[in-house]
Amino acid sequence: MSRLGKRPVALNPKVKSDYKGRQLKVKGPVGEMSLKIPNGVDLDVGKEEIKVVVDFDKKEGRMIGGTVRSLINSMVHGVTDGFTTVLELVGVGYRAQVSGQKLTLALGYSHPIEYDLPKVVKAQVDGNTKITLTSCDKQVLGQTCAEIRQYRPPEPYKGKGILFAGEHIIRKAGKAAKASA
Repeated sequence: MSRLGKRPVALNPKVKSDYKGRQLKVKGPVGEMSLKIPNGVDLDVGKEEIKVVVDFDKKEGRMIGGTVRSLINSMVHGVTDGFTTVLELVGVGYRAQVSGQKLTLALGYSHPIEYDLPKVVKAQVDGNTKITLTSCDKQVLGQTCAEIRQYRPPEPYKGKGILFAGEHIIRKAGKAAKASA
């Protein structure tokens, strides 16, 4: 039984919402987002809360109702406070620079890698090895982190690569030297 799907999403006084033609738009101090509401789901939009209206007695209603409520909650949190993810570069000579919406990475290849950030994502580099990404859109932020991390995924032998802050890589033992008799 979906308990979270039945719970209304509280709106901050700074957040404005508009629901017309199966399209929900939420605007706040950090940004603006919109979501197309699927068929079979309706919304009860008030000044202080948004409630998902769906038949929670049916399995399909519980599934889609909880998902839509979670997406709306992420939108409201995103336009109010935003989301932040920190990536760390671990490796000799690994560096990052940001200029505008372009992230330049030196990851041990013969050439620097230039990554164009989406418009809703802002980047900041601290100490050449710590990249802080912020956005109002949780999905776009996660996808951006995954694409950046793909250039040098963490490897288990030396622990080098692009890691999330606080991530621990389980190290493997390398080749064992042969004992001479």
